[in-house]
Amino acid sequence: MNLYFDNASTSFPKPHEVGEYIARYLSEGGTYGRAAYPRVFNASQLVEETRELVASVICTSLISNVLFTYNSTYALNTIILGFTYKHRKILISPLEHNAVGRPIEHLMQEFGIDYVIIPHFSDGLVDIEKLKTIDFSKIDLVIINHVSNVNGLIQPIKEIKQTIGDVPLLVDASQSLGKVPVKVDDWGIDMLAFTGHKGLLGPTGIGGLFIKNPELVKPLIYGGTGSNSDKLEMPKFYPDRFEAGTMNVLGIYGLCGALKNQSSAIYSHAVFRDIIDRLKTNKAIKLLIANKIDSQSDVFSIVPLKTSVSNFTKLLYDTHEIEVRGGLHCSPIAYQTLGEYPQGAVRVSLSNYHTDSELNHLYNCITDIIDKTCNG
Repeated sequence: MNLYFDNASTSFPKPHEVGEYIARYLSEGGTYGRAAYPRVFNASQLVEETRELVASVICTSLISNVLFTYNSTYALNTIILGFTYKHRKILISPLEHNAVGRPIEHLMQEFGIDYVIIPHFSDGLVDIEKLKTIDFSKIDLVIINHVSNVNGLIQPIKEIKQTIGDVPLLVDASQSLGKVPVKVDDWGIDMLAFTGHKGLLGPTGIGGLFIKNPELVKPLIYGGTGSNSDKLEMPKFYPDRFEAGTMNVLGIYGLCGALKNQSSAIYSHAVFRDIIDRLKTNKAIKLLIANKIDSQSDVFSIVPLKTSVSNFTKLLYDTHEIEVRGGLHCSPIAYQTLGEYPQGAVRVSLSNYHTDSELNHLYNCITDIIDKTCNG
């Protein structure tokens, strides 16, 4: 039985092909775009194949605008710190991770660039009607966490982009790729950050970004690309402009193996929704979820009312070996929005490999710990 429910941190299990592709790279070798012999050609071909696979997942025809980094934090920093701010003002969603919160706080402290949280409902859902009242002529950038890593809320990206018009939109898709649809071209997304080790089921240390317009962002890292080596300036063309230095080819091999073996959820969404409904009625806990079930992903959090977050988390493992994560989940902005700062919550995040039986077992384990803490 799979008792691992911390997939918002990193996914487990992985497809066995991930390990096979990593082992293949270790046995075959080669790097990307640095020489002209077969070993390099083969490695470079697989990197480009993986780039195409990512482009397919995010539904964009701009394949060369998919750029590899090491994770979504690196990707978000690349965009946020490399963006040009004319009006010195950013709008952010109310459920942002520190991967956004800390770089924009740095911009505010060092350069006086202001950020404002978008009007929202109690669960953090962007209030489109109030968003329409904002004067976007004075906004440089809008940043939206597509799927919250705290309560699993899914933001309406297409509707948000239609509302903000020509203002560049940066989407943090860390929790969404591999779990919910992302349609870059159709939704009009200008920039997107992703990681490979969560919903995409790849290894750690590989992620990336998408940038529609090459003029929007300056590179964060400068160095060798294997192209235009006679010039000290970074190349102007994609993907080379944002892929300086030796990339994590090993991680890209693993990601390729994962992308070729994506899985839809095995468990029934009806069973998941039933468990959410039953937990909502339990007066010994507060459930952090989307107000509307149609905006709910497979992540939710529990605030125990009769014991501490850390004790509840520990009891789940000590008693039932259920692996979840307690705390703030690097998301103080989200917990302030949801009214659970600074104690945080116990987060539960599913895998597409979980079964109905495992979800029902999880529910029984949670209610057992609730009973123990209430009667203890």
